[in-house]
Amino acid sequence: MSYARILLAGAFAALALGPATAQAGVGYSVTDLGTLGGNYSSARAISANGLVTGIASDASGADQAFVYALGHMQGLSDQGASQAGGNGVNASGEVAAFDQETTSGRALRYENGRMRYLGDLGGGTATAFAINVQGNVVGSARTADGHDEPFLYANKTMTDLGTLGGHDLGQWNAAFGVNAHRAVTGTSWAADGRYYAFLWKDGSMQSLGTLGGSWSEGSAINDYGQITGLAYLPGDGAAHAFLWKNNRIKDLGTLANSGFSWGFGINNQGVVVGMNQDSAYVDRAVIVNGGPMQDLNGLIDAGSGWQLNVAYAINDAGQIVGEGTIAGQTHAFLLTPN
Repeated sequence: MSYARILLAGAFAALALGPATAQAGVGYSVTDLGTLGGNYSSARAISANGLVTGIASDASGADQAFVYALGHMQGLSDQGASQAGGNGVNASGEVAAFDQETTSGRALRYENGRMRYLGDLGGGTATAFAINVQGNVVGSARTADGHDEPFLYANKTMTDLGTLGGHDLGQWNAAFGVNAHRAVTGTSWAADGRYYAFLWKDGSMQSLGTLGGSWSEGSAINDYGQITGLAYLPGDGAAHAFLWKNNRIKDLGTLANSGFSWGFGINNQGVVVGMNQDSAYVDRAVIVNGGPMQDLNGLIDAGSGWQLNVAYAINDAGQIVGEGTIAGQTHAFLLTPN
């Protein structure tokens, strides 16, 4: 049996058992996912059944992609890559990953116990950012004429999703989220010389606009087409997390009405997780569940020793993954609702 299938079979057991480091909290227990022998890890995505992927350093200090289940972190990266990571995972154990060789990056999909190179759009470099339940992957890839374009990889084919009208060299366009219906979100350079969050669906791309400023980015999309990300306010002096639904963009605010915030993950209930940075540049993981933004640090045991810095993803069971500081190191965490 492949390791991916073992992970799938044991995912629910992993969440039920967990390592001894899990601590009871006010609203969540927090689990340190550890590393691959180094001093750094960051969890970037969680599947519906609790598989986690992200980036972790090994004993040599190199970063690898990983999958976490059954209380165990398994490195997935190809040998020889100077840097690698997992950005998305589905319930089948397939991972949207990337690695960085000496001169270029590669978009990868981990499946059936091995990494598979997805190709590019002719320019020799690509990065994968998300994967859906069918194994479709989205990311950014360079074209033969040097443009960085958002892509959708499906049926063994990488498709250029185009832009919002801007095609200037040096402007980076990317897809960061994809749902079960192959609707995609990301950011695109537009004809007016600005970046906008977009929704791509059925071959057509539309701008989501901003919160009054000149720039926005879509980070994640759920199966109902709701999108979260970041958008600038008038004057471009501040940026806030947003929720886009029913063709409207809503400002999710910040903690204590200060600093800036960013929405990184959204589940099918419309719950958003992300980060808030205050005026002292302190990052805190946050959640928005129909009301004001909340600091996730206030929803775990105050004596846990954790400072939760960023929440990257949330699944429909309410489990949240991200990165925080524990014992002076940055580690991946898993929050499980009590």
